[in-house]
Amino acid sequence: MVLPVRAQDVASLEERMKRLTGYVQDLQEANASQKKQIEELVREVQSLREQVQSAPKTPAASPDDLRELAKKIQDVDEKRKADNELIAREIKALAKIAAGGSRSTQSPRANANRTEALPTDLPKEAIEHTVAEGEFLSTIAAAYSKEKGVKITTALILKANPTLKPEKMKIGQKILIPIPEK
Repeated sequence: MVLPVRAQDVASLEERMKRLTGYVQDLQEANASQKKQIEELVREVQSLREQVQSAPKTPAASPDDLRELAKKIQDVDEKRKADNELIAREIKALAKIAAGGSRSTQSPRANANRTEALPTDLPKEAIEHTVAEGEFLSTIAAAYSKEKGVKITTALILKANPTLKPEKMKIGQKILIPIPEK
């Protein structure tokens, strides 16, 4: 006996299938990424083993080692000073917000990091997307791929949004969707 299938049930099943397909795609991309990282780590470990085996057995540091260490300490100190200045500016901006002087909802650091952290090898064109209820990174990528006629992957979106955690996306959150050239 064949039961009648309602269009609503079919649509629901199709949506679930799209989500599952998106999950599978995300998992495959994550797996490929992890394999690459593991291969790189294996090469690094092998390189370190070779260095340890060929390194002289004397524990003393050379003058070049000391100069390099001093340079790295200076670099760290400069970064520390820059961080202190940034924190001071953010505290001043937060004080203005608390006093009612500004209505910005994002800290200056969030805006600065968004532009500074973007990789340079991203496509020039990008669209700001506001996450809607029920959207996943894979479904967003698939929708823009279809709409724009180019392949947009979750990896590309993550690259354009370095601080984005797909499992913690919220409704109303804004993300950058890079659009590759055709």
